[in-house]
Amino acid sequence: MAHQHHPSHDGGGLIDVHTHVVPQSFPAYVGRHVNAPWPSMAPAHACHQHVMVSGSVYRTVSHQCWDCVVRQTDMDQRRTGMQVLSPMPELLSYWLAPEDGRVLCSYLNEVIAEMVRRESSRFVGLAAVPLQDVDMAIEVLDHAVHQLGLAGVEIAGNVNGAVIGDPRFLPFFEAAAEWGAAVFVHPLRPSGLDRVVGPAALEQVLAFPGETGLAAASMITGGTLSQLPGLRIAYSHGGGSLAMLLPRLQHAWNVLPQVRDRLPGDPMQAARRMFYDNLVYDSDTIHHLIRVFGDEQVMVGTDYPFSIMDNDPAGRLEGLGLSADLVERLRSGNARRWLNLGVVA
Repeated sequence: MAHQHHPSHDGGGLIDVHTHVVPQSFPAYVGRHVNAPWPSMAPAHACHQHVMVSGSVYRTVSHQCWDCVVRQTDMDQRRTGMQVLSPMPELLSYWLAPEDGRVLCSYLNEVIAEMVRRESSRFVGLAAVPLQDVDMAIEVLDHAVHQLGLAGVEIAGNVNGAVIGDPRFLPFFEAAAEWGAAVFVHPLRPSGLDRVVGPAALEQVLAFPGETGLAAASMITGGTLSQLPGLRIAYSHGGGSLAMLLPRLQHAWNVLPQVRDRLPGDPMQAARRMFYDNLVYDSDTIHHLIRVFGDEQVMVGTDYPFSIMDNDPAGRLEGLGLSADLVERLRSGNARRWLNLGVVA
């Protein structure tokens, strides 16, 4: 039976499905693996701390990542009623030994669940799971959904190089679908980095879209989506390159027997069953997402609180020139269906 979540109140207004959390601190490593890349925090300037991994600074983050009061102040300024909280993707830590990954994911889930508990009218939480071990990931998801009350799970588009449409992950998606857990896909250690020329920040700018597009396509071409009609899965960054790949995939399905015989159904129809945030920074591109995927599948995402975030999500919606009904679907209605939050009274 699907597990339905009922926050007491959504604060009114927009639901931001793409925001990240970093805990203020991490527990000390107590595992058995020498030099495990376990995260820790170190003081930085003002209200910031360094996220340390293997003795190096991975990212410097501010108190926006863990302070509920600061987040809510920012939300009010951005006319955001609710945030969906997910871990900073690097913290998914698929490269840890599975037992270490389980400990870290469980800690992250407790932190996010506590933020939701404190401000259930403003926050919905997504879990982390050690997907490097599928059975263990299912156990952690079970606890996160049924004991902690989290609405779903964030996963990467690949797990140590294995794309999520690979059949090895099917049991995990079966569990997510059975339990009504929303799935949010975010790029992590993307393919194609060897082709990116320039500063390290271009990983997010140029490599993330291709990674996400291939991950989404794999859920269609690998058959996972057709086997699980109840799966509610969403993709960050507008689904990456999928909107541009989809016409090619559809044409191949129409004219190439070797593609049509292997794919379980019409790729376009499959893509329009999945959800996508609108974090593409451009009104024309958002209009294209709506045309390709449908006006019931696109939601608001900002990447709060990181530097690449969209600072005016409400204003961006208002600038699209859409009908009031459609704006409301993008603002909150589609996110509510994805999260299984139900209808606002």
